Amino acid sequence: MIEFHLDGRSGVSPYLQIVQQVRHALRLGLLTEGDQLPTVKDVVAVLAINPHTVLKAYRELEHDGLATARPGVGTFITGSLATPGLAVMRPLRREIDGWIGRARGAGLDDESIEALFLASFRASAAEGVA
Repeated sequence: MIEFHLDGRSGVSPYLQIVQQVRHALRLGLLTEGDQLPTVKDVVAVLAINPHTVLKAYRELEHDGLATARPGVGTFITGSLATPGLAVMRPLRREIDGWIGRARGAGLDDESIEALFLASFRASAAEGVA
């Protein structure tokens, strides 16, 4: 089951962070159709946020066709964002993990690693690099 984490420094609202985490898990194949999302009560207990925040996130996932609430039972994944290339992602993930290890070995902290990755990613996207 997915475990949500919130980053108060991200500038992204908590409900959107939950939505993004579910979407990422779907893309990576970590969540699949039929999987149950944590109950609102459980998310509230772990993250210490308002239940309406979780409900708003789950409603957005429903609106996007990715989840369905079953009253009295829970919220379940009903859609997929997984790409056919999941097998391709595994070796890429290993490469990224190695890069992160080298970055840490060079003395970069997590925020610096994230900033470097995002800057490179955005520059590649802007240049149309495949």
